[in-house]
Amino acid sequence: MNLHERDHQRPKGSWVNPRQGARGLAIGRAAFGAALLIVPERVAKGWLGEYSERPAVQALVRSIGVRDLVLGMIALHTLDHPEVGPRWQATCAVVDSVDLLATGAARKDLPAAGVAGTALVAGGAAAAGFYFARALKQS
Repeated sequence: MNLHERDHQRPKGSWVNPRQGARGLAIGRAAFGAALLIVPERVAKGWLGEYSERPAVQALVRSIGVRDLVLGMIALHTLDHPEVGPRWQATCAVVDSVDLLATGAARKDLPAAGVAGTALVAGGAAAAGFYFARALKQS
């Protein structure tokens, strides 16, 4: 089976092809990382509220941005490697889990909408990343 055929196969009972889903997740991560890097105060406003206007916070947000940009590009680059690809998907899912837990730990000092948004985005990305890692390993 060639790569093109694998791109269009889904596990029985699944709504999404794991390879296509993992590709979309990696592209989304890289794009989000680029946005955090380029305009940290605008992207982080909903997550961090008034803190996003501080230069020191913007420096940290840019660090998270470059992290996500690089992780997304590596996940995309390794996607078709049968051994490395699933491990990178799982690695990104662990990172998303840490983002979720760190935001939860600071929830009393963050805007409620930012905490909820992070729970949805980071939690959803973590769940999807772990699913894609396992599905890619089995394909």
